[in-house]
Formats: sequence, C-alpha cells, structure tokens
Amino acid sequence: MAAKAPVKRNLSAEKRARQAEVRNARNRAARSMIKGAVKAVETSVKANDKDASAKALQAAIKTISCAKSKGVIHGNNAARKISRLTKKANAALKA
Repeated sequence: MAAKAPVKRNLSAEKRARQAEVRNARNRAARSMIKGAVKAVETSVKANDKDASAKALQAAIKTISCAKSKGVIHGNNAARKISRLTKKANAALKA
C-alpha cells in the first residue's frame, strides 16, 4: 500500500495529490483485472479446455486493449502480453 502524501501547502498541490490518489486507484484496479484475465487464460489452457480458453483469451485481449487505450500500460507491453497469451492458447487448441 502506498503511504499517504504529506499535507500540501497550496491549492494546486492539494488538487494534484487528490488526482494522483484517484488515478492510482484506477490504474491499480486495471492492472489487477489484467492479471486476473491472464490467469484465467493460463488455467483454462492447463486444463485443456478449448472452449473456455478461447473465450478467456478474447476477454483477456479486450481487457488488455482497454488498459492500453487508457494509458495504464504501454502499447508494446500490451502487444507483448496479447502475443504471448495467443501463442499459449493456440498451442493448446492444436494439441
């Protein structure tokens, strides 16, 4: 958990601190959703459930792309995550 920032001395600094708290919470939630989506794909791939892995992959791609468009993660990071997940899911579908 991040420690609260000390009390600021002027109004603009106070506003920036409030905005930072809100953005931090939003970004943390988005990153958590990404981790959950990735884990869902990996568990369905391990279970050799082709239908579930395909659905989980589509949900994960949507979650990652949304986080990318909001600026939570970098575009290259999102592309790398999607690529690796797709490769895992496709390998499971072929097997």
